[in-house]
Amino acid sequence: LSLTNKIKTMEEEKKSQKYEKAEKKVKRLRAFYANLITYVVVNVILFIINWVVGGSWWFYWVTIFWGIAVIWHAVSVFSGNKLGDEWEEKKIKEEMEKDK
Repeated sequence: LSLTNKIKTMEEEKKSQKYEKAEKKVKRLRAFYANLITYVVVNVILFIINWVVGGSWWFYWVTIFWGIAVIWHAVSVFSGNKLGDEWEEKKIKEEMEKDK
């Protein structure tokens, strides 16, 4: 390959990597919003069931514990995922550099 072709190939590869990275972020974001919507809908239904049936209030246990999981999910999505895929890739590159 000529130098120009190599440069074009490298640029295309960088764009492809950026696209894949952005695509992963968007998929994680969509998964979070799906989780959040499901959380809200199910908890509203559980509240209504608990209200109609009467007796002691129990729906909030689901709300609390599932809410903790939703918050955890939000932190992983919106905090930049410091120990996620990017961190793994960085550590892999560091290990590969050590082996040289």
